[in-house]
Formats: sequence, structure tokens, C-alpha cells
Amino acid sequence: MAGTLARTAAGGARVTLVTATLGEEGEVIGDELQGLVAARADQLGGYRLTELAAACAALGVQERLMLGGLGTFRDSGMAGTPSADHPRAFVRAQRGGPDHDRACAALAGVIDRVRPHVVLTYDEDGGYGHPDHVAAHQVVMGAIGWSGWRVPRVLAVIRPRVVTLAAFGVVSAPPGYATAGADEVGFLTDDELVAVAVPTGPASSARRRALAAHATQVELLPGDLFALSNRFAQPLASAEYFRVLAGDAVPARGDGRPAEDVFAGLDPDR
Repeated sequence: MAGTLARTAAGGARVTLVTATLGEEGEVIGDELQGLVAARADQLGGYRLTELAAACAALGVQERLMLGGLGTFRDSGMAGTPSADHPRAFVRAQRGGPDHDRACAALAGVIDRVRPHVVLTYDEDGGYGHPDHVAAHQVVMGAIGWSGWRVPRVLAVIRPRVVTLAAFGVVSAPPGYATAGADEVGFLTDDELVAVAVPTGPASSARRRALAAHATQVELLPGDLFALSNRFAQPLASAEYFRVLAGDAVPARGDGRPAEDVFAGLDPDR
């Protein structure tokens, strides 16, 4: 959703980004920084914090926060890995987990202070099932209920199936990279559920700078492509898509197509 954040910030709205973990358990692209990974020096989280700061600067994000404070929660890693048993693993903040209420209370405090018109998060499956993405969705939905501020609209970032399959179908991977199938990368949902399709347009350059800032995780490739550590080439979408999780519906445009603004139909003076 980087293009949406950049476009929103450029339009004069205040953007607050709340991040749950430092990504301590992730893989690292390239040889130079391999020693930072959790199984070795376990310094990747601190390095990725600097990447996050650079990415937020590129997007114009005015405020970035770590949920509960820096170091409160830790990257759980993928489902079924030993890292999920860490006492600070964010998977413990899933609904019913021992840290769910604590995480919801921390986020509700942010919501009460910021009083956002729109909250953006993951869908209920976390996009592709990552335990921390699922926890993030559940914490957001829990915090919405705890907060004294009624958030007018909560949106989940998604990829419309038909549009995404078409985009992946014409990808030509550079030498040394493979082409992923759209079903392999997740976030897919039925096209009719799309309520907002935000064109990246002028925000595309900011999105590229933000992605480039996350060099341990992302490689930018020629032809508006990118790859993660799995070296699967993926297209950078020309629009970012969202569906409504809670709050006010999004009015469609006059021709029936989805709105192009996450604030569409909301009272800006509320």
C-alpha cells in the first residue's frame, strides 16, 4: 500500500504508520548482510528499523510507531517454525492469545490519539497466511472495538484475482529470476469485493524509493518488476486495491467502477 500512503501524504492528510515487529526472522538478500540473521548475530531487526525509517521518509509518512514501543513484539517467523515460541513473538497477539488484549489496548491508544478517518490493514488471512499478518488484522479489529474513537472506515489491502492474474501473465522475468504465479504470492480476492482502487501514478516514484530502502528484503528489477529473496519476479501494480472490513461503505464512481480515494464519501470535518 506504499503508493496509497504516498498519495495520501502528498494530498495533505496526516499518515501514521504502526508496525508490529522489526522483521527479525526474515531472510536477507545478498551476501554482505547475511550475518545479521536471527540464527547468527540476530541483528537484522535493528538494521531493518533503519530501512523502515528511510522508506517512511520516501513516502512522506509523518509518524511511525512500533506497537507497544520498540522491542515489545518480535517477528514470529513462518507458521510452524521454532521462532513462533519466542515469548515476544507477535503470533501471541492473535485472537485468544496471551498478548492479544495488550496489543489491542496499545493500538486503541494510538487510535484514540490520532483519531483517523481511515485505517488500512491486512485481510483476515493476512494476505498469504503469515501468522504476524493474521495477528495484525485481528489486533486492528480488536482495537477498533476498544477505542473510544469511532473509526469511520477500515480497509484491507487486497489483489483482485482477475486483474492480478492478467498482470502476472505478461511478466517476463530477467535472467536469474523466475516468474511466480499470482496464486503463489497471495492477497487474492474476488474482483467484485474491490471498493477502492488507488492509482499509484505520481506516487510510483515514491513507492520505488520506499521499496529500494528495504534492500534486505526487496530487489527492484527492470520493467516495473520487483523480487523478494525467493527471486520470483513480480509486477509493481498500477493501482492498489482495498475492500471494506468495517465502517462506512465506499461509494462507487458514476460509471460503477471502484472509488480512487480511500476517503471517498467521508466527511473530512468529522
